[in-house]
Amino acid sequence: MDVQILRDQLTLRGTLKKPDRASFDLVVLMHGFTANRGIAPDQLLYQLAERFEAKDLATLRFDFNGHGTSDGQFKDMTVLNEISDGKAILDYARQLKGVRRIYLLGHSQGGVVASMLAGYYHEKIDKLVLMAPAATLKDDALKGDTQGFTYDPQNIPDELPIKKGLTLGGFYLRTAQTLPIYEVAQQYQGPVCLIHGLADRVVDHVASTRYDEVYQHDELNLLPHADHKFTMGDSRQKALDIATRFLLSD
Repeated sequence: MDVQILRDQLTLRGTLKKPDRASFDLVVLMHGFTANRGIAPDQLLYQLAERFEAKDLATLRFDFNGHGTSDGQFKDMTVLNEISDGKAILDYARQLKGVRRIYLLGHSQGGVVASMLAGYYHEKIDKLVLMAPAATLKDDALKGDTQGFTYDPQNIPDELPIKKGLTLGGFYLRTAQTLPIYEVAQQYQGPVCLIHGLADRVVDHVASTRYDEVYQHDELNLLPHADHKFTMGDSRQKALDIATRFLLSD
């Protein structure tokens, strides 16, 4: 079913699917930079949701502000207001009737948001899955090189034109330089599954090894022949298998 959630006068739109049972565990899925919640069958979040639903897990996936069908302009998006989006989604998930445990899964920038949201709500999240989490976005902003588009990191422009005809706002870059990503993330002490491709040319796998260093109860899965979206060879299937096994394990 389609759902709408209001956050600061912006409507966030998403998809909720629940099993036909009185109680269930719910996975909240968070997409990456310039992506969407997974509306096509070949998309990672779409396939993850299908896999989870087949195992009687409920799923809630949504478009961040300025993405997909949600309100807002892309140039106004920041990691900080995506965390606010995530908080609104989590509030919605927590009040759903029948929800037993809540799991967060984030891909790329969605992984950064999920990791920080889990840190802020460490006692409310039962498991966390980070797939190619883009924590290097802070390093990139400090260097002045975001997604291959360069700028002076000491004199950040108000707008930065990037791929697909999109314009990134300067406030995104300014806040990215000071994000306490790992400091907040490590407040979460629950089970964490990290999945990253060694052939990822968008986000270096060092991002996941750093998460591995700060988490206390995690597993690090480095896939030798996987790219950022897990499209190479059988890497997509492996990523789906790892995430599903982790969420269903006791």
